[in-house]
Parts: sequence; structure tokens; C-alpha cells
Amino acid sequence: MSDQHEYHKSPLKTLTQEEFDVRGRRSFLTGLLALGLGGAGTVWLAGNPAEGDRIAAPLRGVHDFNSAVWQAFYSPDRLSPTFDPSEARPIRVNGRHGVREEIDLDAWTLDVVGPDGQTIGNHVMADLTALTFEEMTIEHKCVEGWSEIVTWGGTAFANFAALYPEAAEAKFVNMETPDGQYYVSLDRESMLHPQTLLSWELNGAPLTQLHGAPVRLAMPHKYGIKQIKRISRIEFSNERGPDYWTERGYDWYAGL
Repeated sequence: MSDQHEYHKSPLKTLTQEEFDVRGRRSFLTGLLALGLGGAGTVWLAGNPAEGDRIAAPLRGVHDFNSAVWQAFYSPDRLSPTFDPSEARPIRVNGRHGVREEIDLDAWTLDVVGPDGQTIGNHVMADLTALTFEEMTIEHKCVEGWSEIVTWGGTAFANFAALYPEAAEAKFVNMETPDGQYYVSLDRESMLHPQTLLSWELNGAPLTQLHGAPVRLAMPHKYGIKQIKRISRIEFSNERGPDYWTERGYDWYAGL
């Protein structure tokens, strides 16, 4: 008896026309079902935005989850890297919302509003420059993916907030430009971070109007979309205020 086994190929089965038609209909129905499920998933992701929002509730839920994670890891002792001022470079103008038109800088004032909605302060530029001056050379990061090392000069927001006892209890700090065209809302903890500045200098020179003169926000632990230019109103509030880019589908916390 031979030690070798013989292998035989099974003959190919020839389908009848009826069997071919059945398989064709089955493939068509399977594809149709897959297409329907895919479409339903797309509708689920793209539809049903929350009131006043521009993205679907499930996607906003993902943003909110990310925000919660970032806030859970927040620490005032965690500082962004700093650089030698010689490494600072000019920064592009990457947004003109709220600064499209020039203003009379000498006539600029800053209103401060308390949690009850009442104005509790009004400042001119000399009030800010009288506070302790600080500089930081950090990496400014844009949500679009680019970054630049720049030097900001101004005063820590914590120095300004110390003027108002209301700031100690408020959960949020809401800000807007004079024309109301740009506005942000930030958590109090991030605003009191030691690297959060009310800045009036960029790379050792006064801010230009397109970069936010006379005063803007600078904070390396947030993306640039939160670093509002030409601030004219600061509100210490227990309610999260409107936020320009959050309304347009971006993450509210925007932490780094």
C-alpha cells in the first residue's frame, strides 16, 4: 500500500439560473441593509443638535467628555514650557472677529460685571499698567494645528481678579469685544493660572490692533480660540456665558 495520499479537487458547482438569482437578490438586500445602517449612523451623528448648537448632540457629548477629562487633570502647578525670549517670532493674524475695525485706543475702557449682572468696575489702560508687569515666552498654539513661540507682556489675570472679591466665588469668567462680535467663556481655575495674562505687549512692543490692542488674553494652556483680543468686558459669573467657537462646533474647554 502506498504511503502517499491522493488528493482530488472537488469539481466546481455550476449554479442554476434560479440559484444565481437568489444569491443576487441576497447580495442586493445585504448591501441595501448595510447602506441603511450607514445612513442611520450618519443621521445619528449629524442630526439632532442641541438647541443653540451647531453639531449633533452625540458629538457635543464627546466634547463635553474631553472637557471633563482635561479639567480633572488641571493643576495650577502644571506650567507650560517657557523659552528664551530670543526664540520669539512674529505671529500671524489668524482671526479678525471683534477687531475688524480700528478703534480709538485712548477712548477704550474695560467694564467689569459681577455675578448679579451689575457693573462693579470700569478701567482705563493706566489701571492695568499699574499692576505688576510680567513677561512669558511660550508656544502659542492654534486649534488649526500651527504654533509659534512668542513673548507676551502684561499682568497676571490673578492680579486683576484680586481687585474684585466677587472673582473668588464666581465659577466662570466671560469676556467680549467692544462690538460684541467675539466672546468667550472660561473656567475660573484656568483664568487664575499663573500663566494667564492680560497682555498689552507682544514680543516687546505694544499690541497692534489686529493682535488685540489695547489688551488681550494670553494663556499657553488653552488654544488660541480662547485667547480673546481687544477685551472690553469681563464678567465674573456663576453661569457659563456664550462662547463664539463653541457655538460653531468646537470644544468649550479647549485645554492643552
